[in-house]
Amino acid sequence: MSKTNQRNVIIVYADDLGFGDLSCYGSHQIPTPNLDRLCGEGLRFTNAYSTSAVCTPSRYSILTGRYPFRNDRAHILPGDAGCILSPDLDTLPKLFRKAGYHTGIVGKWHLGLGDGSCPIDWNREINLTPLDLGFDESFIFPATADRVPCVYVEGRKVANLDAEDPIEVSYEEECPFDDIPTYHRNPELLEMRSSHGHDMSIVGGIGRIGYMRGGKKAVWKDEELAETFLSRALRFIRDSRERQQPFFLYYALHQPHVPRVPSPRFRGATALGPRGDVIAELDWCVGQVLEELERLELLGNTMILFSSDNGPVLDDGYEDRAYELNGTHRAAGPLRGGKYSKFDGGTRIPFIVSSPDLAHRGVSQALISQADLYASFAHMLGLEEGQSSAVDSQDMYAALIGEDPVGRDELMVEDVTCGKMLRRGNWAYLSPSEGAPFMADVRIETGLSMDPQLYNMDYDIGQQTNVAWDYEDVVKEMEERIRKILSSEG
Repeated sequence: MSKTNQRNVIIVYADDLGFGDLSCYGSHQIPTPNLDRLCGEGLRFTNAYSTSAVCTPSRYSILTGRYPFRNDRAHILPGDAGCILSPDLDTLPKLFRKAGYHTGIVGKWHLGLGDGSCPIDWNREINLTPLDLGFDESFIFPATADRVPCVYVEGRKVANLDAEDPIEVSYEEECPFDDIPTYHRNPELLEMRSSHGHDMSIVGGIGRIGYMRGGKKAVWKDEELAETFLSRALRFIRDSRERQQPFFLYYALHQPHVPRVPSPRFRGATALGPRGDVIAELDWCVGQVLEELERLELLGNTMILFSSDNGPVLDDGYEDRAYELNGTHRAAGPLRGGKYSKFDGGTRIPFIVSSPDLAHRGVSQALISQADLYASFAHMLGLEEGQSSAVDSQDMYAALIGEDPVGRDELMVEDVTCGKMLRRGNWAYLSPSEGAPFMADVRIETGLSMDPQLYNMDYDIGQQTNVAWDYEDVVKEMEERIRKILSSEG
């Protein structure tokens, strides 16, 4: 691609959004007109996968092109964890910056901050942030909306911090602070109750994971998170336009992850309660990005990729009536399982590409892993990566723009326990692994079993009929393939 015709690229990455949560993927209960428009003008993938059924490992993979097993710290992180990405690792933003792009991240991070040499001091500059990993601009929150510290980090510093009110954070089991409201000491302050966990600090009327003291001026308001991140994303786009420089934006939405607190304008937007309402708000945010791109006359030169980090969950720790109000809505669509699960509901996700380079619009059944974005964008940018550390990324650019209807030969994903699933052609093979078959607190089937499981996805998308005993040769071959991938160099 010539330097004068470089496409802007925006990755919009949702949090816990399921395969069946959007109208264009079959939902009739949640209106998503803006994502439906993106589908109508783009390509909707039906066989796209994140690399993990939980968020930190998936986010590691989409930025590095590496399977999570290659990093033994790629698991759900506490809010005060050190960064699990090394500054010398190849990343998507570094790739774009090498091609002359202005790079930015807005939204959820959850890959750790600081080099881990000492606990994070939230009152000083943080020595390892997205700025050290290829991003020119960074406006994030550190982990998840249900974990402390509940603050924005801009560049290397906590935004809006009052030096006279320093922040202290602890993930100890017992609260080390006597002067802060906590879930069990001050239940009268709760505006949302916990269904399991989330019973440590109370911040903004909501119980969180971890304890936090101080930083009152820096603490976010949950109902303003979506619009705050949106305004920063739009500002990044406008500033890049003024620079007359192509841009790469990783816009990592925090929704529909818990706690689900829509802004006032979206309360009651659906009949599904807060979970449905925040998905409607998420869709509106995407629409605002599209409108801004149109206003700036950038839409015709911008590639937009929309996806999710893992599958859906209804009750993930708060009593927000997600189950009671769900009705006939199926967040995972026809898939079995959900977030945390080895079944396809955990990792098969919505994946939409809109680009001026599309060969055609409509639906693609190409097999795609989110880990493929690194090699695919390297192809688009005309960069020779040589011995890139993105060892699990495959060049699927032809599939992304609709020229290749097949995509990968195979891909591997993992569940919350790191148990592996290999998808090859029509086969989905769940390698034997220990664990309970059902997570009672979130009411999700895990797919864990010491028996091998093999499903023909052409005929059994819901993974109801295990045919492993009928195709023992396929089981043996796929188990050997998983072991070979796990022993490969990275």
